[in-house]
Amino acid sequence: MHPQLSSARLYAIVDLGYVAPAAAAQAATELIAGGADIVQLRAKEQGEAVIREIGGKLLPLCRSAGVPLVINDFPELAAELGADGLHLGQDDGALEAARKIVGGRMIIGRSTHSPEQARAALAEGFDYIGFGPLFPTPTKLGRPGIGLENIAAVEREVGARIPVFCIGGIKRGNLAEVTAAGARRVVIVSDLLQAADIAAATREAKATVTTP
Repeated sequence: MHPQLSSARLYAIVDLGYVAPAAAAQAATELIAGGADIVQLRAKEQGEAVIREIGGKLLPLCRSAGVPLVINDFPELAAELGADGLHLGQDDGALEAARKIVGGRMIIGRSTHSPEQARAALAEGFDYIGFGPLFPTPTKLGRPGIGLENIAAVEREVGARIPVFCIGGIKRGNLAEVTAAGARRVVIVSDLLQAADIAAATREAKATVTTP
């Protein structure tokens, strides 16, 4: 298990679908202050120039806090920026191709939507997986939630080898239900970014996910 991931419990995403580019650095600062263990930059509707600019601002913030910065979807940009990680969707290509671009040391994660995809990502050699969406979520319009029933099995089969971050519609209001189903690590997006106090919301979520 990658050393930067082994103790991680709360994975936060600075998603430019929820945060204006001008506010991204402040959002990341508050997520880190609240205890986020990993920060991802996700910008589905933005061009590479915007991602490059914001990534350049987020990287020193994350580095000073010892929090890995992950870039979503763009291996060339992740390599150019010197980011700590790259995240690939299920249809974003093979691990081997990404490794040729970013090198052997960068963290690379994969989105998975079923136990079969989770096992395949482990076999392919990814450093971690996202597993979901557990619940319907605006960030994945049209994709139904997969529910909670497979979390425990995926944790047993895959989570013993690489981190499994449950994702998709997770909020502070249902987080206890998610952890009760067996989740040890989670990704939370809109519930943190849209909170009146991002740092306080992040602290609350972190406390819930780390409670034995």
